[in-house]
Amino acid sequence: MAAKIWNTQQKVVEEVFFQNEAVSLCLLINRRVRTMRIIDFRAGPTSAKRLFVLSLAQREGVEKAYTLVERDEVQTWIKLGFAKEGTIPGFYKRSDAFLLGCSIRAPGRQVPAGISEKGDDADDAPFESETRIAAVKPSGTAPISPSQELMERTVATAKREVKDPTDPIPQARIAPVSEADARRAAVAAQRSGRALTAFEPFGRDVARRFFMATARGGFELHASTEAQGCFGNAFLELLVAPRTPAERVGTAAAVKALGEKLQAEGVVTSFALTPSDDVALAAAFLHGGFRRTGLLLGHLLVGSQRKDAIVWSRKLANPVEDA
Repeated sequence: MAAKIWNTQQKVVEEVFFQNEAVSLCLLINRRVRTMRIIDFRAGPTSAKRLFVLSLAQREGVEKAYTLVERDEVQTWIKLGFAKEGTIPGFYKRSDAFLLGCSIRAPGRQVPAGISEKGDDADDAPFESETRIAAVKPSGTAPISPSQELMERTVATAKREVKDPTDPIPQARIAPVSEADARRAAVAAQRSGRALTAFEPFGRDVARRFFMATARGGFELHASTEAQGCFGNAFLELLVAPRTPAERVGTAAAVKALGEKLQAEGVVTSFALTPSDDVALAAAFLHGGFRRTGLLLGHLLVGSQRKDAIVWSRKLANPVEDA
C-alpha cells in the first residue's frame, strides 16, 4: 500500500493505493469532510475488496465512502454493500456515471444518516447499504425516507421561485483568480462556518481553476472548477451559499455564467453538489439549467454539521466522434 499527499495546502486529502493479486484500488481520503472516494481498477465483487475498503475507512475515521462507476459495475458495488444514490449524465463523455455510497459509523457497522445508533445489538449489525435513494419522487403511496422528503421540499420550493422570480437574473462576470487568493477565501469561509467546500480534489489527473464571479450591487463569489479533459466533464464548486435576496440573485447569475463559460469551452457535462436543505442554492442551479440527478446521504460538512448533498447535473454538449 502506498500513500500520496496532494500538496502542502491540501494535507487533509490523501491518495492511497492498494494492490494485490485480487484487488487494485485508489482511495481519495478527505479528512476534513471524512469522506472516501473509491476508484477501482479491477472489476468484480471480491470479499477482499469489501473488507479492505471497510477496514481502511474505519481506520481513517471515514464516515462516508462512495464510488463512481459505469452501468455495468453498479451491481458489483451493490453486492459490496453500497446503494445507488444518483447519476451524472455524460460524465464519461459517451456514458453516464452512477454514484453509489454507504455511511460508515463504527467498526463492524454502518448507520444511515439520521438514524439512531442506540440498541443492544448495534455491534453485531452487518455491513449493509444505507437507505435506498431515488433521483425522482416515487409514485403512489410508497414511503420515502426523511432525507428524500427534505430534498423534495427543497427542490419544489426552489422550482416555485424559478417559475415566478421576484427579480430578473442579472449578468455576472467571471474572472480568473489565483489559487492562493481562492484558498485564503476558503480558509476565511471555513472560520465563519459558511464554507461549502475547501476546493479539495474530487478526482485524479484533473485540472483545477479558480474564479471570482461578480454582479451588480457589489456581489462577489469565489468558485472553482475541476475538469477531466479526457472525459469532458467539470465539477463546479461555489465557496459559500447566499444569505440575502441580493446574494441569491447574484449566485443564480454566477451559476448561469459559469455554465455558459464551460459550454463555450466544449465541456460535455458539468455537475455540482449542494446541501439538501438549501433552497437558495437549489434555485440558483435550476436557473442555470441544471437538474437534480441524485442525493448523496451524509456527504457534506457545512460548519460542524453533516448534510445530505443534492447532485446537480447539466449536459452542455453532445460529444463529437473522434477523428
